[in-house]
Formats: sequence, C-alpha cells, structure tokens
Amino acid sequence: MATIKKSLNQDHSSAWIAQTWLSFIVSISATAIGIFCLPVDGWIKGFMGMGLTFTVGSTISLTKTQRDIYEGKKLTSQIETARVERILTEHDSLK
Repeated sequence: MATIKKSLNQDHSSAWIAQTWLSFIVSISATAIGIFCLPVDGWIKGFMGMGLTFTVGSTISLTKTQRDIYEGKKLTSQIETARVERILTEHDSLK
C-alpha cells in the first residue's frame, strides 16, 4: 500500500511578515526621499523615480518567477516519488 506524505506547509509568522513589509516600505521610502532631495533638475529626478519603479516591478516579477519554478520542481518531484512508490508496491520480489 502506497503511503502519501503530506507536504509541510511552513506558514510565516506575523512578526516575519511585518518585518518584510516594514523593510520594503523603509527602503522604498528612503530611496524616494533621496531622489527627491537630490540637487538636480526635475526631469532627472523623474528619470530616477521611473528607474526605481521599474526596479521594484522587475524584482516582484523575478521573485514570482523563481517561486513558480521552485513550486513546479516540487510538484514534479512529488509525482516522481509517487511513481516510484507505486512501482515498488506493485513489484513482488517473491514471485
């Protein structure tokens, strides 16, 4: 009989979630304030602000892609494990 292992669901603590949001907000705010306080023309500040915006957007896309790749590999691994377990349970070494 094949046994199915439940995957461990590692939930994040509320402290960890708060810390990640806080660090994200502080870093974006500090960078935006730094851009705002630069002694340069407005169009240069706008250009740097657009760069900051695109950097944040591409970082979010990258992390989502990496998570999707990881979860896809995890699913493939579970399928392979189930396949091997099925083969082993069907195989009778005493025949």
